[in-house]
Amino acid sequence: MSLNDWLKNGWLMAHKPTKREIQDLLGVADRDLHDCQAPGLSADWRLTIAYNAALQLATASLAAAGYRAARESHHFRVIQALQHTIGAKQQLLDQFEAFRKKRNLGNYERAGVISDHEAKAMIDLAQHLRATVEAWIRAKHRKLL
Repeated sequence: MSLNDWLKNGWLMAHKPTKREIQDLLGVADRDLHDCQAPGLSADWRLTIAYNAALQLATASLAAAGYRAARESHHFRVIQALQHTIGAKQQLLDQFEAFRKKRNLGNYERAGVISDHEAKAMIDLAQHLRATVEAWIRAKHRKLL
């Protein structure tokens, strides 16, 4: 399926991105990438903040492509759209999706369920996305940077 098919299914909406919007989303991601590494944070919060950075980056790539996710399954759609925007491999999508579920568990059900190793892996994923998304936007939608 393509993003256009997702649009036809009502999973996405057409969107006209602006340079300011993309800069703001990248700015939120940069802030969160910085903040998730602050000393003294629990692994739960480090993962949550890094996850938010990665989600904003995925949102930026989807917006640059001319779409935004519908409300239902918003995070899931934004994450899965990375295969159509930046050409993300299934392994990255699976890892990101696993972190989405882990974040939900840690944020809404139980404290202390996230390990330091998992938090570090989410930070690494977000840092990788930061570089990849900007390079993709620069290559495919230069006017938005």
